[in-house]
Amino acid sequence: MCCLAVCQTACAQAPAAGATAPQKPAATHEDPYNRASPQRAVLSFLEAWRGQNYIAATRYLDLRKLSPEDRRKEGPKLAQQLGQALDSDPQFDVAALSPNPEGDSADPNRDRVVTMHLGEKAVDLEVQRTQLRSGIWVWRFAPETVDLIPRLAQQTAASPLERYVPLPLERIVFLDTALWQWIALLVVALALAGLGRLLSRGLLALLRPAIARVAPKLNWSEVQAFVAPLQLLLATALFRAAMAAIGSSAIVRFYLERTLSLLSIFAGAWLCVRIVDAAMIPVRHVLSFRRRTVTHSVVPLIARLTKLAIWVFAVTGILASWGYPTGTVLAGLGIGGIAIALAAQKTVENFFGGLSVITDRPVYVGDFCKFGDSVGTVEDIGLRSTRIRTLDRTLLTVPNAQFSSATLENFSRQDKMLFHPKLNLRRDTTPEQVRNILAAIEKLLKAHPKVEAGKLPVRFIGVGAYSLDIEIFVYILTEDGDEFMAIRQDLLLRILDAIKAAGSALAIPTQASIVYPTRNNDAASQDSEPHSLPSAERS
Repeated sequence: MCCLAVCQTACAQAPAAGATAPQKPAATHEDPYNRASPQRAVLSFLEAWRGQNYIAATRYLDLRKLSPEDRRKEGPKLAQQLGQALDSDPQFDVAALSPNPEGDSADPNRDRVVTMHLGEKAVDLEVQRTQLRSGIWVWRFAPETVDLIPRLAQQTAASPLERYVPLPLERIVFLDTALWQWIALLVVALALAGLGRLLSRGLLALLRPAIARVAPKLNWSEVQAFVAPLQLLLATALFRAAMAAIGSSAIVRFYLERTLSLLSIFAGAWLCVRIVDAAMIPVRHVLSFRRRTVTHSVVPLIARLTKLAIWVFAVTGILASWGYPTGTVLAGLGIGGIAIALAAQKTVENFFGGLSVITDRPVYVGDFCKFGDSVGTVEDIGLRSTRIRTLDRTLLTVPNAQFSSATLENFSRQDKMLFHPKLNLRRDTTPEQVRNILAAIEKLLKAHPKVEAGKLPVRFIGVGAYSLDIEIFVYILTEDGDEFMAIRQDLLLRILDAIKAAGSALAIPTQASIVYPTRNNDAASQDSEPHSLPSAERS
């Protein structure tokens, strides 16, 4: 019976035929308590401490020096005291810790969290990287730091401002920060919003003599553009100092520090953009007398590209201050930039079209040109499009890709202007009169100081159907269109005087109808057939 029972038990424990043996769970290589880097370990510790889960917070302390019994008794208390010590220290900043799994210090297995003072002695609270039995590397507060926790807790004192705070405002807590601290931070922020403007205006007033020496032609109204970025920059700096005096929990301080980093870097970039705008004013003034076209075309494009670079560096600086690996972000932007470039081919094409217009310089801002069937003055060459003011005073916007690949006729680049009229003399003009007219017009053209006459500026080119044709081919030495039209008007009037003085006149095309009588006596019953002849044949 015993043997039978043993056999039945063995059969029950044996797997059925064809059944798959249960698989062991795969070993995980990730820490479930988020202790992969110094920043993540300390931040997770503070979250557990803020949730008053002190037993969970002991997982972030290296308690190897304590016995198992002391770990259960003293561990939660030590975690609570360490959280209070870190929370009360204004120099402690979670954002300053390394997000890298290897840390940032010279020792790859140890990283400093904050430096505190025990009396007159400065001590470093550190986290240490150790390997667990499972093979996972984790960051925890070092045993030497755990030994300092009781002494740090003894000297941790409340903020001096709390002595004058009503008890209800101190008892009400949100995110481990008392209500009076929230009110104080809000009041300081509102006060600095107005105080920063006054301080920025006062700073500019103090710097006004120095600015006048460096840029004497700078308009003071343009300097007022620096007030807003300076106001934001001073307000963030003063709020950072006030926040250290008021105090707040580490979690609140972590997010406030990130917000202040965002605002301060944004204010710095804003100030740099204003400096670029101010720097371009004397550049335009210097170049306006030498190269007007460069002033209106190249200088604005350089300013725009400089501003774009400033904002790109500002965004990179913000990400770096928040602890993000900028190298990985930039690599991701490079891959994403390829996808964006493929999706926005026209925009990229227009951008490089604008660069080609600026570098190749077929036209400048202010040039009068012909583009396709449109004629007008170039008003702006941007990164995406070029704007042209047409003769009808409408604004024509042309994409740079289309503008750079089209045939452009730039009238503003004319070094001289062609004067090429054709004169049709009457058919009854005698050859002697034609010779006199040619000689008079040639003398007139060669005597004019603004006319570039060749060897044969005026010539008799042939006999037309109703006229004798004369052609004039000379250049007017001017680049100004208004001056050209005035000279052309004067020359045409003097040529008419020369033709009149020779006893001739310009031919006027006319037609005459001649009715021939029919041979039939009944012509009255038939319609006459008109014939058109030139006036010269009729005469």
